[in-house]
Amino acid sequence: MDILTDQDVQKYRDEGYLVLDGLLSPEECDALRDRMSEIIERMDVPEHCRTQFSTDHDEQLKTQGNADYFITSGDKIRFFFEKGVFDDKGEFIVPREQSLNKIGHALHAYEPLFKAVTHSPKIQNLVKKLGLINPVILQSMYIFKQPGIGGEVSPHQDATFLYTQPLGRVMGMWIALEDAALENGCLWFIPGSHNDGITRRMVRTPKGTFPLTDFIGREKNYDDKLFVQAPVKKGGAVLIHSEVVHRSAANTFDASRHVYTFHVMESQNTVWSPENWLQPTEELPFPSLYT
Repeated sequence: MDILTDQDVQKYRDEGYLVLDGLLSPEECDALRDRMSEIIERMDVPEHCRTQFSTDHDEQLKTQGNADYFITSGDKIRFFFEKGVFDDKGEFIVPREQSLNKIGHALHAYEPLFKAVTHSPKIQNLVKKLGLINPVILQSMYIFKQPGIGGEVSPHQDATFLYTQPLGRVMGMWIALEDAALENGCLWFIPGSHNDGITRRMVRTPKGTFPLTDFIGREKNYDDKLFVQAPVKKGGAVLIHSEVVHRSAANTFDASRHVYTFHVMESQNTVWSPENWLQPTEELPFPSLYT
């Protein structure tokens, strides 16, 4: 049975996103969450996160450490924390499982359970139904949206960060491992906004300069009334065109909103920008989704 109907495909093409129910079973969601708990239990907190600084120079070094840790994370599994979760001695002031913003960006390559879901026949079939011939996996993330502290994500387009020529060759697959509702920060979209191109790009700066990335152009101001909410039940997914404008509100609720998300790119007749922060490496070239 096709997970996507022809009407679904058309809706995705028209609106730039699509909400799908029941992509994963509750058991599959729980298995991914359990595995993530084990990873967190065993994580080594990077030194630059624990270090507290007193001088501007030290603060600059910390910023540089954070930036370097991020820009070299494409072929690794790394930990990115919420603000204010460490005290001045670098110890947790919240439970460690509630300290994380996200983990990325290569769970799909190195974690067997996440790899199996990413390459699962149902996801392969779904992507084939959308007409992708040679999709490769760019990156993956586990996003926590912690209760009470999971911050707002302002309006953006994924192509700002994952730029291709031509545009429109990248799609996000956003899988809810818990209910994503209005209260705990579900996604909001401007339907049809994927047809207007992009106005901002994040690029690598020349080697040896700091900061390591910079923005070209600026994000437009969007009318709040244009956004449509996209709640999704546990196990459901949202397909996200790389140019559709989307955002999420802060999580003001007492429940988290765990998500596993990854991006695929149609590699046939596509140029991946060498200026993107994310680059394939010898250790991890972008793997094919269909193998």
